[in-house]
Amino acid sequence: MSLHKLRQRFTQILSPAAEAQKDSSSTMLSFRHAYIFSYNLFQFCGHTWILANTLARFFTFGQDALADTFYSVGFVMSLCQLLSILELFHIADGIEKVKLLPRFVQVMEKNVLLIMVIMLEEIQSKPVVCVLLFLWNILDLLRYPHELLCMMDTPSVAMLWTRYTLWIPLYVLSVATEGITVYQALPYVETTASHSSLANSTVHTHTQHLPFALMAYLPVLALGATVTVWQLLKERQHHLEKWNKQMKKK
Repeated sequence: MSLHKLRQRFTQILSPAAEAQKDSSSTMLSFRHAYIFSYNLFQFCGHTWILANTLARFFTFGQDALADTFYSVGFVMSLCQLLSILELFHIADGIEKVKLLPRFVQVMEKNVLLIMVIMLEEIQSKPVVCVLLFLWNILDLLRYPHELLCMMDTPSVAMLWTRYTLWIPLYVLSVATEGITVYQALPYVETTASHSSLANSTVHTHTQHLPFALMAYLPVLALGATVTVWQLLKERQHHLEKWNKQMKKK
């Protein structure tokens, strides 16, 4: 048998296995695409509901709505932010092509603040908490629609600019609001720690350091935000340059 016939025979034997492997990778790719699309759509719908609920309550009750904003939207916001931890696994698995560090800082700072607000009922009615939830809501509503449009291969230059330009000052403003929230929570944390020391000495050993932990968290928050903004500026430059190159090719 000639060498050419041997190659043909070998190709015929391997072709079914190669096609099966190709179909398997295509199925996995479509599953990942459907999953990440569903995730972004869920987050978009959740934050749209939060914004609609917040605005409806504000226009109905005025400033009185600020006091119970957390009670009305806190559960959905907590659910959305808890699920955002999955984004770290998306990046680690390669489903999402972004830097891990900025997203890690953003996800963790939100969840840490939410845990603090949930534990301290006294600050849940503070106007600063309402402002904080509103800023988080706007930031996510700028990000998830852009992700959905990119997945549908219909990117918008306006959405791209908003996502990577307007998003940065809003993020800085949200971090400043987070710092104010922590600062306003300090007296309540100190009161809780002192009450715990009177009630139970064992609990006191765990709670007496909470005020110091929150005070130490403030410079950590500022450092993390600085690194995140630096990374976001580089990401903005990369995406805008990529868009300009695509427009020049057309």
